[in-house]
Amino acid sequence: MPKRTNRDLLELRSLEVQTKVNAYAEGSSLVKLGHTHVLCTVTLEHQVPRHIMDRRDANGKKLPPTGWLMAEYNLLPRATHERTQRERQKLGGRTQEIQRLLGRVFRSVVDLDLFKGKTLVIDCDVLQADGGTRVTSVLAGYAALHDLCNRMTRAGTLDDWALRAEVGAVSVGLVDGEIRLDLDYLEDSSAQADINIIATSTGRIIEVQGGSEGESISQDHFLEMLSVGIDGVKTLVERLKPQLK
Repeated sequence: MPKRTNRDLLELRSLEVQTKVNAYAEGSSLVKLGHTHVLCTVTLEHQVPRHIMDRRDANGKKLPPTGWLMAEYNLLPRATHERTQRERQKLGGRTQEIQRLLGRVFRSVVDLDLFKGKTLVIDCDVLQADGGTRVTSVLAGYAALHDLCNRMTRAGTLDDWALRAEVGAVSVGLVDGEIRLDLDYLEDSSAQADINIIATSTGRIIEVQGGSEGESISQDHFLEMLSVGIDGVKTLVERLKPQLK
């Protein structure tokens, strides 16, 4: 694997964020992390799944109503170098896993009690992929949710700010024995180990995904990668915030 020529080992790719990119969605964003581009919309549906309607405590008593959040992820056919088939009949394992990740992440930071009886649907569509599609989807989802909160609080249709934390995500890899931050596709495909770190702007960890490829890594290497990733998340959130309008 060649050395990086256009950025240092711990240097992030460029980050561009646009909000209000969809005229119909309650919240929307387009986020570009290097050459990975993700379009995200948030839809507010006036219903919740049955398992939310029927929530009960340990004694069988029905719990008060709350809201729900779910996420869908899609890699568009020409997001990659060669055309990828659409997942029409059945979602692939990777797609399902990313959708569940996104749902968990945003449910951990959105105050769903402010959306009683309603469901927030986060749709993340990858327009162009060059590594880090799931972490870019986290950034795009957060930006779109921020857009929704902005619109609804200004319109008086949301009683309070619904985001309880600022969220970011980044990839970290061990490539040629070197720790690298924010992997592109070539680095990701040849990494000896890589992890995706989702955390808040204060460094609180929401989720860590990943592992080694072919050979185990030391605990020290893992902890160093984790530390580098958390610092990277903090920097990304600081870059993202001024672009949220």
